[in-house]
Amino acid sequence: MEFSTILMIVGIVCIVASFFLKDTSKKLEQDLEDLSISIYQETNSLKKRLKIIEEELLLEPSFTVKQDTSKKQLEAYKKSAQATAPKPAISANNSQQINEILVSQVIQLNKQGYPVDEISKMSTLSKEQIITILKSGGNR
Repeated sequence: MEFSTILMIVGIVCIVASFFLKDTSKKLEQDLEDLSISIYQETNSLKKRLKIIEEELLLEPSFTVKQDTSKKQLEAYKKSAQATAPKPAISANNSQQINEILVSQVIQLNKQGYPVDEISKMSTLSKEQIITILKSGGNR
C-alpha cells in the first residue's frame, strides 16, 4: 500500500509543478514563426532585386532604373530605344550584316512555330532577311 501512495503523491506533485513551469513549445512556435516571416521578407526582397536587374538587362546600358519608374514608362522607353537604334549596314551583295544573336533568335523562334511575320515584328528584321536566315540555316 505504501508504494501506491508514493506514486499518487509523485503524480500530484508533477501535476502541480506543470502549472508553474514555462511552456517551451510556445516559445519554439514563436521563434519558428519569426524565422518564417523573415525568410518570406528576404525572398520578396530578392525577387524585387532580380526583377530590377532583369529590366536593366533588357534596356540600354546607360539607362538607370529608379524605384518609382512605372511599367508604362519602361515600355515607352524600350519602344523609343528600338525606334532610334541604328540599322545594320547593307553590304555589296545586298545581305545585311546581322548579329549572331539575332540569327540564333530567329532560328529558335522558327523552331517554336512562330510565323515569319511575327518573327519580323519581334526581331526588327525584314521578312526577306528572316527568310534568308532560315534558308541558310544561320550560316553566312
